[in-house]
Amino acid sequence: MTGRTEWPGDSPDSSRAEKELSPQDPAERARAICLRLLTGTPRTRKQLADALRKREIPDEVAEEVLSRFEDVGLIDDAAFAGAWVESRHHGRGLARRALARELRTKGVEPTLIQEAVEQLDSEQEEATARELVARKLRATRGLDRDRRLRRLAGMLARKGYPEGMALRVVRQALEAEGEDTDGLDESF
Repeated sequence: MTGRTEWPGDSPDSSRAEKELSPQDPAERARAICLRLLTGTPRTRKQLADALRKREIPDEVAEEVLSRFEDVGLIDDAAFAGAWVESRHHGRGLARRALARELRTKGVEPTLIQEAVEQLDSEQEEATARELVARKLRATRGLDRDRRLRRLAGMLARKGYPEGMALRVVRQALEAEGEDTDGLDESF
């Protein structure tokens, strides 16, 4: 017995290939790490570079492998950023500012971030803010007007909406419910 567990579908060719590729070869290890990480979810070049550094892959090997992955389209930070903006805006209701912050933490270049968040225009952003407020409005009924305003505007602020837009959207939602909104601008 070789000490290797035989699995259905294993062939002598596959075990020979495994022996030929030394697990100590840093380039092969780097490729395997990147492929494994990319299998689960898309990743940015920086996320993959950080993973390789953490696993002590030499920087020059990591750079070579990452560049090759970019060349063949397995790493595409622009596509990642665009998909991230689309998904997180529609799924979580995040505004451009919050999306840009998330993309920065993932290591996306500023120009790519700007291009991605520009997919959302102010009208789309405001429409999403209105939907978020409409969903939360019922939960604030029974509270005094100022507390409702703070909760709803705070929710929008945490999602990255500009203060002026948040207050305008909340004010309009409260007015639609019959709340008196006179003096709100002065108190907040």
